[in-house]
Amino acid sequence: GYGDPLKVTVREPGGATRAFVFRTEVPNEFGHDRLADRMEEALVAWELFNRTPGHVRALDVGAIGADGRLVSLRGAGEPYLVTEWVEGSLYADDLRRIARDAALGPLDLARAAALAEYLVSLHAERVDDPPAWRRAVRDLLGHGEGIFGMVDGYPEATPAAPPERLRAIEERCLAWRWRLRGRAGRLARTHGDFHPFNVVFRPGGDGTALALLDAARGGRGDPADDLTALSVNYVFFAAEHRRAWARALRPLWRTFWERWLAGARDPGALEAAPPFLAWRALVVASPRFYPGLAPAARDLLLTLAERALDAGHLDLDLPDRLLGDAP
Repeated sequence: GYGDPLKVTVREPGGATRAFVFRTEVPNEFGHDRLADRMEEALVAWELFNRTPGHVRALDVGAIGADGRLVSLRGAGEPYLVTEWVEGSLYADDLRRIARDAALGPLDLARAAALAEYLVSLHAERVDDPPAWRRAVRDLLGHGEGIFGMVDGYPEATPAAPPERLRAIEERCLAWRWRLRGRAGRLARTHGDFHPFNVVFRPGGDGTALALLDAARGGRGDPADDLTALSVNYVFFAAEHRRAWARALRPLWRTFWERWLAGARDPGALEAAPPFLAWRALVVASPRFYPGLAPAARDLLLTLAERALDAGHLDLDLPDRLLGDAP
């Protein structure tokens, strides 16, 4: 199977013996490669075994500490995570202001460039791990937070996103899984959720020092994941403030992409980008996350994804064709 079970026999006081099974998980390419996966597997088993009729009972669940001690999690409730606090402002607040005012200043351009330069450095670390690449591509579609999960989160009667349209996008992306599957050489260190609500610009200095929140998806994937997660928001904020595109948001889109492409020297990111762009467009067009989004804006975002998927690459002029003629 997937684990590494041991039969353990213990002698209890009074001389009686008792046997049980001590199970640990083995890292492998079946979605168990990350420590978090193996913790999930153990906790699901703990939750499920004792409520399934006729099943062997689970007696304990826990973790093996660095010192070899067994740390029980039996009876534990919801998990928690404690992080440090960082002072600063969300990049999303910058984009709201820029969209509202249809104007930007030198600091706005400098911040877009700083985001691109950060990703150039992050993505420079390439990883030789074909199973991890295949998982990254698989999770793009099949993860609950990926394309399939986003599609399932749309209500049936969502304006501009009827089920048949979502199904067609999903099917296009499934074909892209097979286009990407053999490109393991693209595997790089990534943030995994690089969007404006996870970027904090710290106070002081020249205003471009940043801190990041909520790294995800194992930190490995295609650079296009991070690039589209950030850049789709320039289109998203323009979708309901169309005059801001040519005046302000288009320069940010071009600065971000061009600075990254010049630094990373990886034009293959534009070839790999369409399914990642589709995923991120499905996120920002979702009524689950943005219930106030106008149907016309949702239609524009989904059209952006559809055009890129059909073209076979991301054309950086594509948003201009959708937004550029707006007054």
